Amino acid sequence: MTLAEQILTVLIGAAATQFTRFAAFIFFAGKKTPAFLAYLGKCLPGAVFALLVVYCLKDVSVFTGSRGIPEAAGIAATVLLHLWKRQMLLSIAGGTALYMLFVQTVFA
Repeated sequence: MTLAEQILTVLIGAAATQFTRFAAFIFFAGKKTPAFLAYLGKCLPGAVFALLVVYCLKDVSVFTGSRGIPEAAGIAATVLLHLWKRQMLLSIAGGTALYMLFVQTVFA
């Protein structure tokens, strides 16, 4: 890809992202949010996180290597931090930091 094509690709991606962010405000300005969209707004975040957990654990084997201990510790830390503080960023950062600490030092 040439530099011009790369710049164009980034600009198109940015424009598409902005459009999807603004679309709800454009199409539903001054109107009540449809029930279906409100339902999606409540259900999708949990579904996305569940999908990410499944994706991240799909190649973990409890029969080889570290036997999934770093992954289990990271998940446990994420859940416990979230139950304690109810702050998503802190929970994700804490679980990730513990996982990285384990795979870089303890289970290296």
